[in-house]
Amino acid sequence: MKVSFSALEIPASGVVVAAVTEDRALSASAGKLDEALGGGVQRAMEASRFHGRKEQTLALLAPAGTAFTRILLVGLGKPGELDPLRLQAAGGQIYAALAGNGQADAFVCVDALPDCTLSPADMAAEMAFGAALRSYRFDKYRTKESEDDKPSLAALTFGCADAEQAAMLWQRNEALAGAIAFTRNIVSEPANVIYPETLAAQARTLADHGVEVEVLGEERMRELGMGALLGVGQGSARESQLVVMQWWGAGKPASSEGVGDDAPEVDPNGPLAFVGKGVTFDTGGISIKPAANMEDMKWDMAGSGVVIGLMKALAMRRAPVNAVGIVGLVENMPSSTAQRPGDVVKSMSGQTIEVINTDAEGRLVLSDALWYTKQRFRPKLMIDLATLTGAIIIALGHEQAGLFSNDEALAERLAAAGKATGELLWRLPLGEAYDKQIKSDIADMKNVGERGAGSITAAQFLQRFVGKTPWAHLDIAGVAWGKKDSAVTPKGATGFGIRLLDRLVADHYEQP
Repeated sequence: MKVSFSALEIPASGVVVAAVTEDRALSASAGKLDEALGGGVQRAMEASRFHGRKEQTLALLAPAGTAFTRILLVGLGKPGELDPLRLQAAGGQIYAALAGNGQADAFVCVDALPDCTLSPADMAAEMAFGAALRSYRFDKYRTKESEDDKPSLAALTFGCADAEQAAMLWQRNEALAGAIAFTRNIVSEPANVIYPETLAAQARTLADHGVEVEVLGEERMRELGMGALLGVGQGSARESQLVVMQWWGAGKPASSEGVGDDAPEVDPNGPLAFVGKGVTFDTGGISIKPAANMEDMKWDMAGSGVVIGLMKALAMRRAPVNAVGIVGLVENMPSSTAQRPGDVVKSMSGQTIEVINTDAEGRLVLSDALWYTKQRFRPKLMIDLATLTGAIIIALGHEQAGLFSNDEALAERLAAAGKATGELLWRLPLGEAYDKQIKSDIADMKNVGERGAGSITAAQFLQRFVGKTPWAHLDIAGVAWGKKDSAVTPKGATGFGIRLLDRLVADHYEQP
């Protein structure tokens, strides 16, 4: 969908959107529309349950005596409570209300509001962001869809007092929206289209934006000793991959990698590191999953998709920060060559792992990816994202992602970024008692613990591969895919984590 900004001059025809705040208080533009309609806006509100509360909309169709096709009133609630999230939601509601009504474009009036701390330019940019996010649609395989079933809305123009400032603010949001759509696309693709090699090819496209991209195949990973990651993919005909993406927005240092075994484990001037689980399809392996809903396992690579999308967002907005993104890409299939329950694999760290359940494979992939990242880049922090456990859905449902961390400051910053972006995190504990549950009788550890606290024992497993590096693990299994529409996210792949981590970077780690 095309987004543009202009001066606030209400058009004489077409579709016009105006705001109403709580208790049916008309914005300046809504008041002008009411005058043009001879009090028609007030009469329409009085004949409805529309009170201008947040999440309310009211449409006036083809008002008599005018050339307007439609007037849409959008409720914003109390002006003093307006914030970017509320405005983004309003933008999403505007798109949803107009998308399928036959009109190709609409004009959105963005007025200054009493008691609101945001300028009209800020408001317009945030509403545009929400509309752009909500307009996402994955329809490439719909070959017989009728025109009536397709969204008609192709353009929104936001009119405000400082259109030039709004357009400047929109540039950042536009880059972020594009990266989120990119991630939603690759997560939505079926597993016969997105598998390790093709997902690595998608990551390679980031080179067009200045990201250095390197792909390690199985031979190189075998040389590095990545037995845990390779063990997961050994049952598949698809070759496993490890993708390394580097963005040096604050200036590439003389040496961007670790130097010698005696170097400090954590370089305070090192890059930020983001690590993603990329199981492009997860059958469970020999510990095969039930057939029901197994098709959903195409999005078991969502963590890697978010890392790739984040790196794209940072590059597209030229973020003044140094960051690396590493994703381990495998397909977990049952075959005569697949690893078996009871097998023991040796990780890159040298630690051995007894594989009790081949469906607890994501932590095996991440163990080698985390160790590789730590050893090669000595990052100032590491954050991994993974659709790691069904247990996190039992604990948190589909509303928040699980947060685990060995660093209080990092955990607090992540939680704050989550609240600011609406991508909420709930912190869960780590501790020695949980760690004991993954003690193996024949190896250094086993890949699953007891039935209880499954998400926690998975995080404990990962912690064994991060050393002293400040680290956080985000279990996004419950939030990577939506079963229904939300304010700014249509049903399907969400891209959860990109807004959150981009905000974390912008708030705390970018160079002035």
